[in-house]
Amino acid sequence: MLPWILCALLAAVCLALAAKIISINLGVKNICRELSELISEDTNRLITVSTGDPTVRLLARELDRHLRELKRLRRQYINGDRELKEAVTNISHDLRTPLTAICGYLELIRSEHTGPAVKRYLGYIENRAEALKKLTDELFSYSVILSTAEDLTLEPVDAAAVLEESIAGLYGAFVKRGIEPDISLPEEKVMKILNRDALSRVYGNILTNALKYSDGDLKIVMDGSGRAEFSNRASNLSGVDAGRLFDRFFSVEAARNSTGLGLAISKTLVEKMGGSITARTDGDVLTVTVGWEE
Repeated sequence: MLPWILCALLAAVCLALAAKIISINLGVKNICRELSELISEDTNRLITVSTGDPTVRLLARELDRHLRELKRLRRQYINGDRELKEAVTNISHDLRTPLTAICGYLELIRSEHTGPAVKRYLGYIENRAEALKKLTDELFSYSVILSTAEDLTLEPVDAAAVLEESIAGLYGAFVKRGIEPDISLPEEKVMKILNRDALSRVYGNILTNALKYSDGDLKIVMDGSGRAEFSNRASNLSGVDAGRLFDRFFSVEAARNSTGLGLAISKTLVEKMGGSITARTDGDVLTVTVGWEE
């Protein structure tokens, strides 16, 4: 009789343990699902627990505590980032007016009868003032783009046509530098869901970057998927430099009038439109690639 009683007790214990394991398993799965949802949501809702197991409830409380801290830091970052963008926009806007005035006064002074030495020094001042003015304009544009990139209106766009227009707009500048672009574009339309103005800005910035770094050549290839490659010899760029081209304010010393913001702007816009932009070097050849999801 005793063995049967022990077997019954053992069976009951096993059933209780199995029920507890199932309950814990369901509770942990529920926590994982809710945690994934709450991290992506902007809400104060906390994790709900469907089991009475004290260990699972303790886990939920600890996760709730870390989740509240994560959301607090996220709000702090968003608010700080917004304030920084507004400050940059205001500062760059305030600098543009006096810089424009300085450039205007320099032109007036140059028009007066002055000696060669004075004209030489005025040339130095004008070059620095123009560089500062360009940097301020780019900084203003960058801050505006960052604040409006979230509101990009996407629509069907012929990426090949936009690239062709961008090349045509800078063709004179390439010819002036003795660069004859080697261009290969699809004959058919390459329709993608993008923002036309943003795409034009992306291609324009990449082409301008080629003007700065190219040793005298440029090859542009776009395939039927809209993937575009811009390749040119750039002996002043290293592999490390290529990886940093999309960093804000990064510029190679040899670059001509570089602010270091053009490709950073392109990266922001491309990613907001669901694409990718990369740069690599193969020997002394720099290749910038822009691709879009199918």
